[in-house]
Amino acid sequence: MRAARALAGIDQKTLAERAGVSLPTIQRMEASGGVVRGVVDTLVKVIEALDASGVELIGDNQASDAGGRGVRLKEPAPAQRPGTGS
Repeated sequence: MRAARALAGIDQKTLAERAGVSLPTIQRMEASGGVVRGVVDTLVKVIEALDASGVELIGDNQASDAGGRGVRLKEPAPAQRPGTGS
């Protein structure tokens, strides 16, 4: 989570606000050793907030040049052409 926040350029308080969770919740999640632990609903909120901030989480067995899990910035979405709906 720290790496994801660093990529997004946000602090713990900002992530908590964007995810709609408390600052102590983010602090506890980041203090988890290894796998981040938390209530599923809270984890989903944090993942959605990171996603909206432009961070892509890379899970095990997902395409990654290094082959492991981690985070990276998402590729920007292609610009939509006005009037075409795409």
